[in-house]
Amino acid sequence: MSTGPVVGARPHRPNPQDENAGSLRASLGGLTTRGRSFLAAGLAAAVCAYVLGQSDLLRVGLLLAMLPLVCVLVLHRTRYRVSAARRLSPAQVPAREEARVHLRLDNVSRIPSSLLMLQDRVPYVLGPRPRFVLDRVEPQGRREVSYRVRSDLRGRYPLGPLQLRLTDPFGMCELTRSFSAYDTLTVVPRVEALPPVRLSGAAGGYGDRRQRSLALAGDDDVIPRGYRHGDDLRRIHWRSTARHGELMVRREEQPQKVRCTVLLDTRRSAYGGSGPDSPFEWAVSGAASVCLHLLERGFAVRLLTDTGVPATGTDGSGFDGDSAEVAALLLDGLAVLEQSPEPGLSRAWDVLRGGGDVPGTREGLLIAFLGALDGEQAALVARMRQRTRRALAFTAQPGPGGEDTAPALREAGWTVTAGGPGTTLPGLWQEVHEATGEGLKR
Repeated sequence: MSTGPVVGARPHRPNPQDENAGSLRASLGGLTTRGRSFLAAGLAAAVCAYVLGQSDLLRVGLLLAMLPLVCVLVLHRTRYRVSAARRLSPAQVPAREEARVHLRLDNVSRIPSSLLMLQDRVPYVLGPRPRFVLDRVEPQGRREVSYRVRSDLRGRYPLGPLQLRLTDPFGMCELTRSFSAYDTLTVVPRVEALPPVRLSGAAGGYGDRRQRSLALAGDDDVIPRGYRHGDDLRRIHWRSTARHGELMVRREEQPQKVRCTVLLDTRRSAYGGSGPDSPFEWAVSGAASVCLHLLERGFAVRLLTDTGVPATGTDGSGFDGDSAEVAALLLDGLAVLEQSPEPGLSRAWDVLRGGGDVPGTREGLLIAFLGALDGEQAALVARMRQRTRRALAFTAQPGPGGEDTAPALREAGWTVTAGGPGTTLPGLWQEVHEATGEGLKR
């Protein structure tokens, strides 16, 4: 077996500040029940031999008492040089799915090790703490073990540090050595595959109308760029060429992305219950599913919460960046998203109202995952419809006191669908398409 480094693995080395590695007193504290029993029996036999004057019994008592002490001294003076590595497969896993953790232990010393027990520190939500017993590891030898972890809850969970427990062949003493490094497992929301339906209101295109309108206005309105090898000579803009002293060509018409904002209501007061099957977790999973579905279809997507802070994007707008990069950032952010103390959705409305135009994009879809709405918040959500060509709302929680705010939203132009735990988002997505009977123009 190769002794080279493992790609993607993080090496761990023992913590030099570990209190168990420093003092003999700490090593004496590692006596097992068997070792303490032998020590007590030996001392009792020695006392009895002194009282009764039995020299043979004294020898037996000294032998019983010295055996655990010798084991403690040997383990205390033993200095194994071992290194460990941990590898997560994968490092980012959806909730309720398993990830595998691979551990590797290398004995880099010139002497074989004794019986070793590995124990990795794992949060209780990921499962029981894994323990492994390794017999004898030869010099320059290696042992590899693995275990599985699973969580129903989103979040970032530390794995480690790894603990190494040394023991003697007689089981008299056990000493623990801790490694210093740890890894992080990210549990992201579950993402459901949505059917490729066509939704209206997301009109977009290749931006040629705006460029053509500029061209019809006259040569002064054309925005040129520098000549590049391979450009058509018929596109050279001679007036700009004379002005700049170098060849300039008319800028190519750039494709225009359809813009979509996904609004996620995270107000603590808007949701009841907790846990993986709560309405809030359903809304988080739904928002993640919609965002990734639209990113795969070429939309410019941002995720906006009631706090008014876009969850993705490189410049604060939430619309820029590569789709794969935005998807990774989005899932990573949703993994640790918590409910907010905001009383309402006014901050999100301020962002939508003052968003303005973003070059290369146009207003398209607004998809909202909402909790319970009172009359005031329902009116605010109704005004959000003015900032978009098409608005869809998925309600994960009924209104306070069972109040139904869907009619008010529908009257304002929203397409409202009731969701929540027990309903599947792909079915609701298809239901919205069938209810409208309209197509998505891309």
